[in-house]
Amino acid sequence: MFYSTLSGFLLGLSLILAIGAQNAFVLRQGLLRQHVFAVCFSCALSDAILIAVGVAGFGIAAGSVTWIAETMRWGGAAFLTVYGLLSLRRAWSNTSALAVSDTAGRGLSSTILTVLAFTWLNPHVYLDTLVLVGSISSQAEYPALFGCGAVAASFAFFFSLGYGARLLAPVFAYPAAWRIFDLAIGLTMFAIAAGLVVM
Repeated sequence: MFYSTLSGFLLGLSLILAIGAQNAFVLRQGLLRQHVFAVCFSCALSDAILIAVGVAGFGIAAGSVTWIAETMRWGGAAFLTVYGLLSLRRAWSNTSALAVSDTAGRGLSSTILTVLAFTWLNPHVYLDTLVLVGSISSQAEYPALFGCGAVAASFAFFFSLGYGARLLAPVFAYPAAWRIFDLAIGLTMFAIAAGLVVM
């Protein structure tokens, strides 16, 4: 039982560790200390839902509906491109030079909609959770515990990223750090969008 849970946890953690669009957004919110709990919980809950569906065996069925994957691919690429442009605009203008203690920012509903778009418009999240975690869980001795381990990894990672970001606050007290960060986010968004288009 423990081995199944640990295997699921390690797989889930390995899939989520790469810095992507969603993780960059969580990191930014953590640095700004804005709606951190809601953002982390939304990401982790979304993963939990997708993992549960994948473990239940619906990942294989979803993979056979090709138009869904195509729609998500192009929608995700468009969304990432727009967000990348916004990040570059922040890096170019003075709006990138925000102090970490600055309380100004987008509202809760706007923030949640943005993070949900990063999650649900990303075709890779379906490959990772529905297909990969779902198919590997079917080979585990206890598939449900394997899925629970993967869900636990998502919660642990997102809350660690969101609340751990404040440790970087001294670095981001300098406007130049924000400019570099937003530039890196913008380029990351473009790279992921390009990857979706050519996949």
